[in-house]
Amino acid sequence: MGLVERIRTILSGSVGLQRDFSTIADGDDLYDAGMTSHSTVTLMVALEEAFGVEFPDHLLHRSTFKSVDSIAGALKEIGVQKLVV
Repeated sequence: MGLVERIRTILSGSVGLQRDFSTIADGDDLYDAGMTSHSTVTLMVALEEAFGVEFPDHLLHRSTFKSVDSIAGALKEIGVQKLVV
């Protein structure tokens, strides 16, 4: 499974959005789709557990979790490989 697909799986299971997740593109704003600050924390914890990482302080801001693409970029920045088993 690729990184983006894994992120999308985690998102669909941990964040309740107001829109059908399957209609959200990788670059779409998740906050516009209904993600809240509370669900951002839930998502961050789920991502950390799934990938065995911890987001450093400099990535703990809204723009890191704004879209699937921005999440993937942040994970790559902290060493998560493109393809995940």
